[in-house]
Amino acid sequence: MENPLHPFELHSYGHLSLFGLDISLNKAVIMMWIIIALAAWFLIQAGRERRLIPSRLQSIAEMLVEFLRGMIMDTIGKEGMRFFPFIGTLFIFILFSNLLGLIPGSYTVTSQIVVTAAFALFVYTMSIVVGFAYHGIKFFGILIPPGTPTLLLPLMMPIEVISQLARPLALAVRLFANMTAGHTILAVLFGMALSLPLLIGWLPFAFTIAISGLEVGIAFIQAYIFTILTCVYLGDAINLHGHSEGAH
Repeated sequence: MENPLHPFELHSYGHLSLFGLDISLNKAVIMMWIIIALAAWFLIQAGRERRLIPSRLQSIAEMLVEFLRGMIMDTIGKEGMRFFPFIGTLFIFILFSNLLGLIPGSYTVTSQIVVTAAFALFVYTMSIVVGFAYHGIKFFGILIPPGTPTLLLPLMMPIEVISQLARPLALAVRLFANMTAGHTILAVLFGMALSLPLLIGWLPFAFTIAISGLEVGIAFIQAYIFTILTCVYLGDAINLHGHSEGAH
């Protein structure tokens, strides 16, 4: 049976370099171009169809905007709406990556740890920059949980530092691991369905269909989790230990 991790391997189409950096094209790069093109087409088309009685595409776009707006208001507050374009772009890109990766013959971009790690590091670095922009040196107060006794500060601050440093790691690994695990299971079951006799081969094939449906739900859930944690990190940076206006 074929190695179930084979679909995650990347092979360059030729060799290209720029100032010593390898910029060769591979399946993941081409897939990201396709995702960007489809996402842009979806948003542009939905924006053009501004009807009093919305079309299906316009209805989906409006539900998406309201969903993202509610997420931002609940975690950050009104101040977070200035980050709506970034958060919306992040959610749509990850969602399209997860869903299009389920199409046989395509490639799941979010199954590459380098991609999810780049997203996670950018999000966390952005939250740090935003925190210092809003609070200056007082932003270091995020390392002190509210109500912590003075005597416990030497113990709590290192724990908080470790907790902060673990954020981008957890953010990157969670998305990568979930997408890789689901596709690996599908590859194993499909391989079993092809290699086993027809009399029992239908059983792993039936599981393949069921898990494919489950993977569609996981694609939405993982995009939501990544985005909501991004909102939480930005909310912590903006509000420190306070509560956002939208949370009341």
